[in-house]
Amino acid sequence: MSEEGKFLVFCMECYRAEKDLTGREVSELFAKYGVSDYVMQYFDSLHTTGVKYIVADIADFIRSRAA
Repeated sequence: MSEEGKFLVFCMECYRAEKDLTGREVSELFAKYGVSDYVMQYFDSLHTTGVKYIVADIADFIRSRAA
């Protein structure tokens, strides 16, 4: 698995734990709102930040797409 792929899994797990969701729920959210593509596209920037920032950024991204 690529470093980007590993990071995507890490992001999914962090988001799942913070939001108290199941793996399936996170997977469906990421698919519905294109979060995986976003994380992969901005890997270079996101992987240098902390967990709280990553989770908040993903939540903001989902909110912006859901609006």
